[in-house]
Amino acid sequence: MKAHSRPPPLSRGRGVQQDWRACLPTEKAHIFYDHERHLELLYNMFSVSLNEAIELKLAGLLGKALSAMSMSAELCERLTRPLTGTLRALHEHAKHYGTVPNAAPLDPQNYHGPRGQRSARISGLLDKVLFSHRLQFLHKVSTLEEMVEDLDRDFRRLAGDLVEGVCPDPERVWHDVDAGHYDLNTCLRETIVLFKSFLVVLPAGQLGDFEKAVHDQSLLPESDFAAPRHGRMGAFAGQ
Repeated sequence: MKAHSRPPPLSRGRGVQQDWRACLPTEKAHIFYDHERHLELLYNMFSVSLNEAIELKLAGLLGKALSAMSMSAELCERLTRPLTGTLRALHEHAKHYGTVPNAAPLDPQNYHGPRGQRSARISGLLDKVLFSHRLQFLHKVSTLEEMVEDLDRDFRRLAGDLVEGVCPDPERVWHDVDAGHYDLNTCLRETIVLFKSFLVVLPAGQLGDFEKAVHDQSLLPESDFAAPRHGRMGAFAGQ
């Protein structure tokens, strides 16, 4: 093997379910479970805050409900930053190193919001015409990244409208933020599954670079979120 050659990726399992049941080597397992716990903690903080806001609103304590909603918006951003960072790191590493994990199509029935359902439906259709496993993976990752960014932006905008009292239909907005919360949870579950499948095939020698990429991408400043995204089809540029 030449000095500049990359080690070949490990072989994939038969599918995502087999990957999920697979036992990872110790170092990979530490990375997976530490990152999973971190994302779960951020999600639980966000979810508890939003549920409290909804319960206070149903109890007629609107002032306290709006205060909790304001906190939920901040916690939403704390969740979505490392979530999009994880997806971005998966995409860039797979694109650069040629990693080919398993990836199952997104299911529109797992989303409540119309935008999430539409994105999942389009993703499923494209998955049928992309015969390369690598392109299927890149496409799913880029779709999820875009969905998370859209859900984060929409949630914080709607929460802000509620707090500022500028909603023409507040009841509809309360429903919409709850649906957004549900869809963010779905995106989180999909990301954790992708993360596990990715580690299954990632060569041990690339673990350090990948772990650093996840950390660095998760710490991008807010101003960078306005930069152009690769989008659904941009994932295939230069293929």
